[in-house]
Amino acid sequence: MSNLQIKSKLPDVGTTIFTVMSALATEHKAVNLGQGFPDFPMSAELTELVNEAMRNGFNQYSPMPGWMPLREAIAEKIEFLYNTRVNPYTEITITPGGTYAIYTALTAVLQPGDEVIVFEPGYDSYIPNIIVNGAVPVRINLQFPEYKINWEEVRQKITPKTRVLLLNSPHNPTGAVLGEEDIQQLRNLVQQTNIIIVSDEVYEHIIFDNIKHQSILRYPDLAQRSFVCFSFGKVYHCTGWKLGYCVAPDAFTREFRKVHQFNCFSCHTPSQVAIATFLRNKDSYLTLAPFLQKKRDYFLQLMKNTRFTMLDSKGSYFICAQYDRISDESDKDFAIRITREFGVAVIPVSAFYLNGTDNKVVRFCFGKKEETLALAAERLSRI
Repeated sequence: MSNLQIKSKLPDVGTTIFTVMSALATEHKAVNLGQGFPDFPMSAELTELVNEAMRNGFNQYSPMPGWMPLREAIAEKIEFLYNTRVNPYTEITITPGGTYAIYTALTAVLQPGDEVIVFEPGYDSYIPNIIVNGAVPVRINLQFPEYKINWEEVRQKITPKTRVLLLNSPHNPTGAVLGEEDIQQLRNLVQQTNIIIVSDEVYEHIIFDNIKHQSILRYPDLAQRSFVCFSFGKVYHCTGWKLGYCVAPDAFTREFRKVHQFNCFSCHTPSQVAIATFLRNKDSYLTLAPFLQKKRDYFLQLMKNTRFTMLDSKGSYFICAQYDRISDESDKDFAIRITREFGVAVIPVSAFYLNGTDNKVVRFCFGKKEETLALAAERLSRI
């Protein structure tokens, strides 16, 4: 019998902390504030639209770039929000989720040896996406505790090999957002370079305190060098649908679709047909920020009865907290212990750093029912 072996492209990747913590949450019947998914129902109207699409026979492959009425509705939304015209035929591609869009964008442009500037803490798919394409992640820590970008450090890290700068705002896991000054720094930085931007904007509608989302799509000089990635799952509370899209210039989109057509090819047709109709209801996404800001503020009020020090969250449905007044344990050990002993699952923020940087911070997801948040906070108050 032959002893077949595979040389791993991701030798340092194992079971993610999300899998570990979710399994622990299930085992100990803990309140799961770890993974980012809601525990409240999505829109019944949108669900019925999917059922209607299936009943009406929209059950076969949709076109490889996506259902055209959906791409047209997305283009209308972009013009309404960002005063930018995007061609739905040549610049929008529907994808099975935002993570897939990011991976496909990176795969379309990276060659072995290229460098990608990536900020930490950061969404856990970024660095594996870079490495599997034979490129090199150039990691820059966001400035703790505000999790801001040090643009001078970014300038110092740019080399002739820098191919991509990867951004995320609103930011997972910290809830930080880019401001106008960040955008100006970015514009100054990339002009006269061949750097491509990959912008993860899956939380574009979840931004608080009357802050304006600084989408790359607002800025023509940046948009012309960018892949901008979005998620319907985050907007419509249907993360299990795994549906998103990528907006990029015509030439970029052609390369993106070369990869896409031989991987996924096309996405779930009934969902696309349904969202094409639902997306034209602007309130369906414009009401998301106040809805989740109310949850953030409610959770912050509850957490005043605990010994956690809550950090700022200006977007996403995540908020981080220091626990240095409670314990000097590592954040992973602390997260595991409170799941087992107090019945609340969280995510240690060191999991979002390649080298495991530990600032004694854990991440909570507050995109939950109020009774879920109240139960979690009551248990956390005992620590």
